[in-house]
Amino acid sequence: MKYLFTSALIFLTFLCFAQTEEKLHIYNPNANASEDIRNAVAKAVKENKHVFIQVGGNWCIWCMRFNHLVTTDSTLNALLNDNYVVVHVNYSPENKNEKVLAQLEYPQRFGYPVFIILNAKGDRIHTQNSGYLEQDKGYDPKKVVDFLKQWSPAALDPKNL
Repeated sequence: MKYLFTSALIFLTFLCFAQTEEKLHIYNPNANASEDIRNAVAKAVKENKHVFIQVGGNWCIWCMRFNHLVTTDSTLNALLNDNYVVVHVNYSPENKNEKVLAQLEYPQRFGYPVFIILNAKGDRIHTQNSGYLEQDKGYDPKKVVDFLKQWSPAALDPKNL
């Protein structure tokens, strides 16, 4: 019985570790960022959305905190997915995506993560320093809601002004 309990405890520890590790890898250093953005723009056109680009890396705790917030908070998750096609662009020693970041007018100057909003034509309409959305050791959900609403397709539609 003692052996069974110990085995079960070890198994559960590895299972929890594996789930945590999986969540920590939202950026793919091997991804083709140009192609991912092109695909996101094509999808945004079809779905009447904007493209939300989150630039950062798996090494960035603030990147993970933001991703955790917008994927676990149902209001933020719905707001993000209803209005944006999301793309994670990697920045790490393995792949700095320098060409893509140059085309986006060097958003890394704001630190990581940094958020870029493209309209459905693929035009950059906003770059957001994520520091303005922070609160304590995380992000302020109200500030994130305001940011996502202010750059949504509906907010920029002249019929709604």
